[in-house]
Amino acid sequence: MPMQTVPQRHVELEAEAPVVCICHHGMRSMQVGVYLERAGFENVYNLTGGVEAWAVQVDPAMQRY
Repeated sequence: MPMQTVPQRHVELEAEAPVVCICHHGMRSMQVGVYLERAGFENVYNLTGGVEAWAVQVDPAMQRY
């Protein structure tokens, strides 16, 4: 779900289910994670370093942008 839609759409998510926030470098997804935690979500995770770090550290074959 795009960051700008989270305030309107977070009600579509299950508050008890794990939620992983992902963006390119991990900063915007961290902001979304904080928002969700303040909205009562308890199992919120941020992909530290974002998709860029994942491509470098975990899956070097992944196309980077």
